[in-house]
Amino acid sequence: MFRHVVMWNYKEGFTAEENKANALKVKDSLEGLKGVIPEIVDIKVYINDFDSSTKDIMLDSVFADEAAFLVYRDNDDHKKAGAITKDVLDNRVAFDYYE
Repeated sequence: MFRHVVMWNYKEGFTAEENKANALKVKDSLEGLKGVIPEIVDIKVYINDFDSSTKDIMLDSVFADEAAFLVYRDNDDHKKAGAITKDVLDNRVAFDYYE
């Protein structure tokens, strides 16, 4: 399996309440891609509630292989979800690997 993990921080300028609402919006938009994009084996978004972490949101997604991930990456529905993410999150870090 090919795993794609991405982490972000909240963008500056939002209140704590806005960050919480934005995080749920990102979670819903990304997790909502399962079933829409058949190449997704699993996809979950985690919202951090601990001060000990340096990132606020984490995407953990699984694909059969890198080719399936590339189909997901280039899919228009994924790009729409990505636009929502880019509006409210910053400092993206990604890590891809085979497990």
